[in-house]
Amino acid sequence: MGDNEILPGICINSTGEATISKEMGDVLFELALELEEPARFPVDVEHVLAALVLAVRCGELNREQSLNAADPELLMKLLPHVKTIFRDFGGVVGEDG
Repeated sequence: MGDNEILPGICINSTGEATISKEMGDVLFELALELEEPARFPVDVEHVLAALVLAVRCGELNREQSLNAADPELLMKLLPHVKTIFRDFGGVVGEDG
């Protein structure tokens, strides 16, 4: 069925593989840096991407949401999802784990 854009610059295809624009990759990296200390886990871009997908699926973010690492409201929405990824899944995202 093709790619499904979940947020601007982030698409996920039917097999669950993500495609991220260069600009969005930079934002995900910045978000990972911002979330690492409050999460108390080694957050990376994949964890942020997974947290964004969870937040969209839970209705906490809409598909037109612009992402900014300096947005405290966005960080507060993502933080519980990042913690869940580590607490419930040992920080493993994707199929590599």
